[in-house]
Amino acid sequence: MAKLKLGAIADDKPVKISIELPATLHRDLIAYAEALGRETGQPVGEPVRLIAPMIERFMATDRAFSKARRIRQF
Repeated sequence: MAKLKLGAIADDKPVKISIELPATLHRDLIAYAEALGRETGQPVGEPVRLIAPMIERFMATDRAFSKARRIRQF
């Protein structure tokens, strides 16, 4: 299996938000959590714990966003 983009999920104090996800996306989060647990040897627990690291990873790899932050557009 190819290496997943996320690593182990850090245990950090969260900020609560409420969102609605399509059922298909929720099923994908469950499947991703299971795959990540197998890859890292650490169970993820609730799949919703993946959302923040995924968004963080997405933003970190978005070149336009990174460039805009460097020149303080955002």
